[in-house]
Amino acid sequence: MATFQPEFLEDLKSRASVSDIVGRKVKLIKRGREFVGLSPFNAEKSPSFTVNDAKGFYHCFSSGEHGDVFSFLMKTEGLTFPEAVEAIASQVGMDVPKPTPDDARRMAEAKGLREAVAAAGKYFESQLRMPAGKQAMAYLKGRGLSDAAIQRFRLGYAPADRMALLAALRHEGFSDDIMVETGLARRGDDGHVFGYFKDRAIFTIADAQGRPIGFGARALGDEQPKYLNSPDGPLFHKGETLYGLDLAREPAHKAGEIIVVEGYMDAIALAEAGMPNVVAPLGTAVTESQIKRLWRIAAAPTLCLDGDAAGRRAAGRAALRALPILEPGRTLRFALLAGGKDPDDLIRTEGAAALRAIIEQASSLVDVIWQDALAEIDPSAPEDRAALDTKLHALAREIADATVARYIRDAFRERLRSAFAPVAPAYTSARRFERGGRDQRPVAPIFARPGQSVAAHGALMREARVLYGCMCRPEIAEPFLERLGVLTFSDGGMNALRQGLVAALVDNPAIDADGLHATLLEQGYGQTIQRMHLHASVRRRPTALLGDSADAAEWLNHSIEATEQRDAEQNILKRARALTDDDDRAMAAVDLDVAARVIRQDTGETR
Repeated sequence: MATFQPEFLEDLKSRASVSDIVGRKVKLIKRGREFVGLSPFNAEKSPSFTVNDAKGFYHCFSSGEHGDVFSFLMKTEGLTFPEAVEAIASQVGMDVPKPTPDDARRMAEAKGLREAVAAAGKYFESQLRMPAGKQAMAYLKGRGLSDAAIQRFRLGYAPADRMALLAALRHEGFSDDIMVETGLARRGDDGHVFGYFKDRAIFTIADAQGRPIGFGARALGDEQPKYLNSPDGPLFHKGETLYGLDLAREPAHKAGEIIVVEGYMDAIALAEAGMPNVVAPLGTAVTESQIKRLWRIAAAPTLCLDGDAAGRRAAGRAALRALPILEPGRTLRFALLAGGKDPDDLIRTEGAAALRAIIEQASSLVDVIWQDALAEIDPSAPEDRAALDTKLHALAREIADATVARYIRDAFRERLRSAFAPVAPAYTSARRFERGGRDQRPVAPIFARPGQSVAAHGALMREARVLYGCMCRPEIAEPFLERLGVLTFSDGGMNALRQGLVAALVDNPAIDADGLHATLLEQGYGQTIQRMHLHASVRRRPTALLGDSADAAEWLNHSIEATEQRDAEQNILKRARALTDDDDRAMAAVDLDVAARVIRQDTGETR
């Protein structure tokens, strides 16, 4: 990390007035010896933000933010302290000093490396518009990118000739050693130097100030790996870099929100769709360094990931990485897309509004950790519940901040109580009859309220799996439509989706899975479908649906039977509650019948 002499920093602050630096982002009005304006940290109608050049600070009365020119850029643009110093020095025309000969040598070397990477970026951009780049250009255009987006994101093409870039850079005076050090070339065992990228679409990766530091590359054919990044080196560190940060930083600060997607194309697609506050890690795993960098821009970044198994695993890993470093007011949110789509697919098929709706319904970090942990156990097994309790409390102990750890632990405890709260034993009329007398105390329900017991959780999971099976394999659902039509699901949203699904299959018996999904989305069931996917996969995806039609139909039949049994039990309870005290013997029989059904349900596993 760069260090600066105090004398240099004081000289820099004396030349860079706070009002000049702040005034680039905030409209300031002179009022006496100070300037006032609307807060850049909070939305407000009356100005509470003041700048005092004589004292060299700004103060925001609405948010409590206070600092100098360096902290202002760090808080409003997400810069590190050295980056803020360099930015201000550049604005006032000062050179950043080189305190030691070693620092001067390293900076000179870095400058040469930066110049080589910048020259390579311009070369790749030029090749995209050459005849050799025709296939790469067709790929980018086919993904819906405009000429403006291609230019703004500095996209390019690496020729099939590995030596082409090297020849161009050698002509500009760059040595082979510099090209190897920047990752643009590699040196073989025989000492021969060859280009790193070959016949790929190129994505320029820049630092927070927009300076190229490396490249991502996508294969245009079947070559593996499909995506390839520059190797780590003096300029480029994969685990600390976020693609698109230079373009997303300012709009993200203004919006107070930053969105993280998995890949380059997702980031560009969202920016093209009017969501410029988006970045991507260079791979699906988000690192601690990247999380901390995101927190300098927004308090609760949203990770928008594919809803497939890989996306869910990536969400779980990110949540666990963030957990130990959580701070008060800092967290992550998670928006998982259903149907195997990525953000780019969703925007092209359903529009940006559909993606925005999913992001607004993003899950919390605690919810993601809870769902992942719950999916690993059998909720009906006491020993598994104990293991879950132990695991969650161990995770809470990993959090460095004591206050955050206490609140996260409380959140886990609340979920454990809600999911596994014991159901109060029914004070049945059978017991009253056995005592030979009446008891006016109310009969406690055999089933706890939804969301407060394992039974209720299991019912929701069974309902979701029935709907999931029908949506995955609509061709096998037709024989079951009459049974589905008369069922009543315990969850209101799932019940409405059931009705919409049955109606869609009746209207169009030949509809396929994609058509059924699109029809239900058009009818406004998008959020419920998201919930359905979540609850259908609490334990595991039903593998029977991947088999032949007979296996899938058998699985669906058993799933519907389990739901029918639950529906029948609820009807029995409703009739039982309607009985009067004069029907004690009938009530006793009903209670015993329901209890027997519950025992059978808890000891049997629906296929």
